Amino acid sequence: MSVHELALAGLNDRTLFSFLDLAGTFAFAISGAVAARDRGLDWFGVIVIAFAVACGGGVLRDLCIGAVPPAGLADWRYLAVALGAALMTMGAGAWVVRLAHPVILFDTVGLGLFAVTGAQKALLYDHNAEVAVLLGLVTAVGGGMIRDILLNRVPVILEREIYALAALVGAAIEVGGAQFGWMSSARTWVALATCIALRYLSLRFGWHLPRAAEPRD
Repeated sequence: MSVHELALAGLNDRTLFSFLDLAGTFAFAISGAVAARDRGLDWFGVIVIAFAVACGGGVLRDLCIGAVPPAGLADWRYLAVALGAALMTMGAGAWVVRLAHPVILFDTVGLGLFAVTGAQKALLYDHNAEVAVLLGLVTAVGGGMIRDILLNRVPVILEREIYALAALVGAAIEVGGAQFGWMSSARTWVALATCIALRYLSLRFGWHLPRAAEPRD
């Protein structure tokens, strides 16, 4: 069985993929909307940032694999989900604030969801394992990079936090499972849980990647 066939089997038709992708869109949209609101942007700015964070990584992935026009632009559901998340954040701000560190929470969930769905979509378009893992990473971190750049912050993936590494591990589990024919939906949830857990534990216990050694005289 080819990697393409294994990926198709792993999705249990397209329902699981669509659910995870839209769930990731919602999670990232909330993280973007909260970050934009905290920076004092107006309602239009909040919506723009929410959409950019929610769909930016997926648009980059789709352009790389030739899936044009990108789903984030062509499928109305992505705009609707991002818009709904932004409006909910602005309208139910008190509820969102009650969540502990809402940007980090939703960003972590979105990271795991997009790492898995990004890798899955690359496999569906018959790309090899290396491309699938890398595009899973791009899908997961692309939106967060766009958010940080637009809000004039140092992107998280350029700091010491375990962020991109967590996405890379999640994507690798999904792609490795597809290649070896591991149980379809089970491997997806394992990949998702591993990515989220690694990111959460790194924040909980202060795990960081080592700094580059400074040159000696």
